[in-house]
Amino acid sequence: MNFPFAAFAPVAVIIGALAVGGWVLTTWLRIKHGYPLDGAWGQAIYPKNDDAAMERIKLLSQENAQLRAELGSIKDRLANVERIVTDSAHSLDREIEALRGPSN
Repeated sequence: MNFPFAAFAPVAVIIGALAVGGWVLTTWLRIKHGYPLDGAWGQAIYPKNDDAAMERIKLLSQENAQLRAELGSIKDRLANVERIVTDSAHSLDREIEALRGPSN
């Protein structure tokens, strides 16, 4: 018995194209409606946002704001130290004496 593969080839191509088209359509619909995509073993590739993740983001944002404020104060202190180091000794002496107040 001799099976004609030439007659089966167009059917196989059509079935393959429909399978790929269905997969593309399914993936597009999942992305459009916010469902997580599945990997090769069924694990979620893009999990939905949960409460724990949102809490971590909030805590990290607060820590980031605190670190930025601390960095700003350190920059101010460094600018003062640079000014003191680069100033001439005479003007530094005058400023120190001015801070001490008038002498009696």
